[in-house]
Amino acid sequence: MNKDGRNEVMLNIAAVERDTGLAKDTLRVWERRYGFPTPIRDEHGNRLYSPADVEKLRIIRRLLDQGRRPARLVRASTRELLDALQETEAQSEDHPIAAVREADFLQLVKLHRSIELRSALQQMLLRHGLQRFVADTVAELNTAVGQAWMRGELEVPEEHLYSEQVQNVIRNAIGSHPGAGERPRVLLTTFPEELHSLGILMVEAMLAPEGATCVSLGTQTPPGDICRAAVDGRFDVVALSFSSAYPQRQAGDGLAQLRQQLPAGIELWAGGAGIAGKPPRIEGVRVIRTLDEAVDALREWRAAHATP
Repeated sequence: MNKDGRNEVMLNIAAVERDTGLAKDTLRVWERRYGFPTPIRDEHGNRLYSPADVEKLRIIRRLLDQGRRPARLVRASTRELLDALQETEAQSEDHPIAAVREADFLQLVKLHRSIELRSALQQMLLRHGLQRFVADTVAELNTAVGQAWMRGELEVPEEHLYSEQVQNVIRNAIGSHPGAGERPRVLLTTFPEELHSLGILMVEAMLAPEGATCVSLGTQTPPGDICRAAVDGRFDVVALSFSSAYPQRQAGDGLAQLRQQLPAGIELWAGGAGIAGKPPRIEGVRVIRTLDEAVDALREWRAAHATP
């Protein structure tokens, strides 16, 4: 019952996770480390959260997506959080680069305007949050940059400039999301001859805000080394990315080989432009066709491995 004498509808931890997008393990860690949220316990000892705590958690999640650090946010009042949210959204709306068009991004790349490019990317991240920035903005820009390169409008150094700035912005944003120690543990890498690392970084950017623990081996890892790392590190999922330049048949053969080597309890996910169009049908391999499907796969894994 609240101060007005009315009964409040309390939510259990699973409902709060669905409502806010903050993983259960994250909520428990914050409770121990920062003293928030402050659930009560029901007769079975299960956590129950008040509407006020859930509302504050929703705002915190939005600010996390904008690159804020959790420690300061959790200790702030709801009023302070709302003021911070309004301030950042107002800055995003008023900033002239926030409305930059796809063609403007390409022009910045062509002119080697790295500082302006990075600023534009950061403003888009601020406006949309990490997951939507990656799944929508970066995915579309990747396509536009690739097409411009095919038309001869961009050279290799300019493509590298774009990739480097995007990866720097995404890595910094990932660092603002707590996730260490939470399952599933996801091992990210590519096969030999796959040089592009942006794909696995984009997947990490989708999974980190969901509380997953992601570890990247970088690119060009032999299947045997992937298998050993997955087993020794007790990973739950191995996720590989394939760019459009990677031969599809080679991708299928490598995935089949890796699937045979991995223990049955470790899931194998594969995605990227090189495999999503006409994916090979390999038993035990989940093909991720879009970045949003990576989040779906994560939630399905958690549902299948939920503790009773």
